[in-house]
Amino acid sequence: MIPVLLIGIPLLAGLIGFALKDAAAKSWALFASLLVLGVSLAGISMTDSPQLHFSIPWMGSLGSRFAVGLDGTGQILCLLTALAFPIIFISTWKEPYKNAHNFFGLMLLSQAGLMGVFLATDALLFYFFWELALIPVYFLASQWGGEKRIAATFKFFIYTFLGSLMMLIGIIFIYFHTKNHSFALTAFYDAHLQITNETQSWLFWFIFIAFAVKMPIFPFHTWQPDTYEQSPTAVTMVLSGLMVKMGVFGVLRWLAPVLPMGTYMWGDTVSTLCIIGMIYASLIAMRQDDLKRMVAYSSIAHIGLMCLAIFAITETGIQGVMIQMFNHGINIIGLWIVVFLIEKQFKTRKISELGGLAGKAPVLTIMLVIITLANIALPLTNAFIGEFLMFSGIYSSRVTAYNIVFVVTAATTIILSAVYMLNMVQRVFYGPTNTVTDKGVDISPGEKGVLGFIVVLILVFGVYPEPLFRLTQEAVDLLMKKMYFKP
Repeated sequence: MIPVLLIGIPLLAGLIGFALKDAAAKSWALFASLLVLGVSLAGISMTDSPQLHFSIPWMGSLGSRFAVGLDGTGQILCLLTALAFPIIFISTWKEPYKNAHNFFGLMLLSQAGLMGVFLATDALLFYFFWELALIPVYFLASQWGGEKRIAATFKFFIYTFLGSLMMLIGIIFIYFHTKNHSFALTAFYDAHLQITNETQSWLFWFIFIAFAVKMPIFPFHTWQPDTYEQSPTAVTMVLSGLMVKMGVFGVLRWLAPVLPMGTYMWGDTVSTLCIIGMIYASLIAMRQDDLKRMVAYSSIAHIGLMCLAIFAITETGIQGVMIQMFNHGINIIGLWIVVFLIEKQFKTRKISELGGLAGKAPVLTIMLVIITLANIALPLTNAFIGEFLMFSGIYSSRVTAYNIVFVVTAATTIILSAVYMLNMVQRVFYGPTNTVTDKGVDISPGEKGVLGFIVVLILVFGVYPEPLFRLTQEAVDLLMKKMYFKP
């Protein structure tokens, strides 16, 4: 019943939220998100329990069941989702929203959709939740976004709609090649035996493009910076901290093990696109004057490395991806909170208009420096172990002749990341103050608490990542057996 509660609580709470008054909706959303966090933590404490799986007939005539379950991959992303929403609600607590009951109702519905994506073990159910997670975000961005929100959300809708449509075509095709016509995950894992290598070659792109748009991977990335910039910060946190993981998760669960030969055949091509996107996004980030756009391009580079490690098809690389999905979500949400706090106090996100904040907000400065160091994967921060494993996996890959080239080229983005992140810290927080920042003050106790919690996670998992290893090891072993190209 744990998976049902992880989906059902935010779904029911979101629907109730629409009927509440604005003043009560915020507190209700926080309460519901904390309840979901408690259920998620309870699920982690269970091992091989029947409570971690649930299945009932759903669309029996089509061979589809409402089947959900928690494995290592799903658990770590459900934990991230459960952690993220209370952090988002608390960090933006003082932000006023017109029709707040609708805003928080949609936020909770997006959480329900995300949980469903990470829990579904039926392909049709996975697609249903994939769409359920995206629809509330579209309305959140279009109703509460910036001045150019309509154009940004329209582009977002077109990209995601076309990608989702192609994925649905691919899912239906695979369904007709399963034994007894089933949408079950296990049936999809065996379907490749009935699909020729040539068919897997073109079918791969029908599934991959939907995930590539969501991550996003070059050249399917152009919706992301505009959408991140125009969305309310709370929605941007959901998009960059959680929804990009839908694409990475989709490749891990619904693409690489389902179409192993297609994944192998196109591995070098996708890896090249990842490298291009990482370097391109890093160079663009270096030139940004807007804090939101800089963080957005930074996210593209980090997700590109995760995708590159998946297509290296090594146990070490896959383990690194799973750990990094969690750690990247924590770090990027921390960065968005800092950007939000700066914009809220100084009414600007332009780096050129800021300066000298260290003297006015020393606690915020300390928090940002630690989060920045984690974002560039400094040793003893949480991101280091994930990036180390991913680079090790790429280097030891036996499915590509270009592993050395990929490692060396991808490693340059670490240097570029340090350049634009540390340059941002220097320009925004050090040097003299100006007319914009001269009257700045430090963050409130509540804001210190939220950022302090993120910093604790960064340091704890940087020093002791063993719990994340234990949580994901079984799922890694299963994936390597299904992907067939383990070293």
